[in-house]
Amino acid sequence: MLLKRYRSIYITFLVAFCTQISYSTEKAKSMKVLIDNVFTFAEKQYAPLAEQVYKLEGKVPRSTDANGALVTSDISWWTSGFFPGTLWYIYEYSKDSAMLNYARKFSKRIESEKFTTNNHDVGFMLYCSFGNGYRLTHDTSYPEILVTSSNSLITRYRPKIKSIQSWDKSELYNCPVIIDNMMNLEMLFWASKYTNDSKYKEIAVNHANSTIKNHFRKDFSSYHVIDYDLTDGHIIKKVTNQGCADASAWARGQAWGLYGFTMCYRETKDKRYLAQAKNIANFILNHPNLPTDKIPYWDFNAPKIPNEPRDASSAAIIASALIELSGYVGEQDALTYKNLAEKILRSLASPAYLARFGTNGGFLLMHNVGNMPKKYEIDSALCYSDYYFLEALLRYKAKFCS
Repeated sequence: MLLKRYRSIYITFLVAFCTQISYSTEKAKSMKVLIDNVFTFAEKQYAPLAEQVYKLEGKVPRSTDANGALVTSDISWWTSGFFPGTLWYIYEYSKDSAMLNYARKFSKRIESEKFTTNNHDVGFMLYCSFGNGYRLTHDTSYPEILVTSSNSLITRYRPKIKSIQSWDKSELYNCPVIIDNMMNLEMLFWASKYTNDSKYKEIAVNHANSTIKNHFRKDFSSYHVIDYDLTDGHIIKKVTNQGCADASAWARGQAWGLYGFTMCYRETKDKRYLAQAKNIANFILNHPNLPTDKIPYWDFNAPKIPNEPRDASSAAIIASALIELSGYVGEQDALTYKNLAEKILRSLASPAYLARFGTNGGFLLMHNVGNMPKKYEIDSALCYSDYYFLEALLRYKAKFCS
């Protein structure tokens, strides 16, 4: 009798286990199909966009206007590296020689920005473009560009506050440091490994530590801007530039923090960074204002929720970060982060957010918010939204669809 009972329990367990494997396998297959479909669409959408804009000297695609028409920028705009970076991701998937050619051309177009010292965005510009280019091709001319860019970035390091100054002094700010700046540290970690010079990593670590100390609230939401006094290093004010209020949780700011500290843990294995990333992730996924499709409103505390614009760019960044973070945590957290990332990617790949061919200025994702307080790029396409969307899909495929 006891043997029969154990056999029954074993059979029940085996059926459940096999069913779970079958379900997981089917989900992986369906995600692989989704990823394949998005990249096939991306290649078709981006090829004519690249051809069109390459004819415009010194220009790169940036966003769309209120009518859905393409908006370009010059190469000095902070987002100039995302379009070539997206081309590199499409090439990584497709191995298409025409896409490789355009990725090289648009990267070359922005190369002179390696000398940028008047803002912190040189990391966005050059690492998203030449960093991916070097990773995929090992072009021997690319490391010099990245090291020069890193040397430009560290000119903005301020030892008094142990941080990299984001923007120059102005009527609004004395020495502003924004949460976005966490994203530019990845290039410095790369430079330390490539050159075997610890100065780049030391600056990146100091900046990350100062960010943990000064940018975050008790609930692990982040301020956007910390303004410092460089005479003695004290904090003048904690404010926002793109959120709805100084004390609100601007959605893309939370995404930058999550991604940045996940990356810092990868590069240092410092458990403080892992704990910070997990705390930010938990703030996001447990927030009562996170919609059921998991695409955040542009600010978690926006006053007219649910009648506020969504920000697909924040969702794409969060998804990409969560996929990486799932590899550094225990089994239960890993499953939670994977499931949230998958839900985000399925939402973004749905008709609610993914544009139709030939529309949306040639970009992929609709319904992004660039800067709500300044009233531009509201419910528009954004080049960096596409970049992190495709990055997340590539990460998902490599981790869960093999």
